[in-house]
Amino acid sequence: MGMQIQSSAFKDGDRLPERYSCDGEDMSPPLAWSDAPEDARSFAVFCDDPDAPSGTFHHWAVYDIPKTTHELPENFASNVARSLVLQGTNDFGRTGYGGACPPQGHGDHHYHFKVMALDCGHLDTHGRATCADIEAMAREHCIAEAELVGTYSR
Repeated sequence: MGMQIQSSAFKDGDRLPERYSCDGEDMSPPLAWSDAPEDARSFAVFCDDPDAPSGTFHHWAVYDIPKTTHELPENFASNVARSLVLQGTNDFGRTGYGGACPPQGHGDHHYHFKVMALDCGHLDTHGRATCADIEAMAREHCIAEAELVGTYSR
């Protein structure tokens, strides 16, 4: 069956609640994952919007999540103790989560929340900390992945 990811706030394919967008509280949604490989040493979580007019827009990257962690509570991005996990710089230019914020009248955008199980405990970013860079590095160590998609339009 493989690794699974879900949210208590929305189901796969459903509209994201407004609170997780720039129209609401701009907070990260609750996420939980299961059935990770036994040999996973850490996790990384990403949120991307491939429907953005300029190409894939990176909303969130959180990495170096300990292998014993299997969920991120709502608003984790804002409340995380900086020493526990690391977050990348999103395409809004901010560290942490940037909520769904598609252009007005652009139709439904699809927000892909992904969790990757990694074969390393730490990603050595060498100071390159954009979400896109982190996701590319994580891909090199990914041994399993799960995805949850929410939609949003304005």
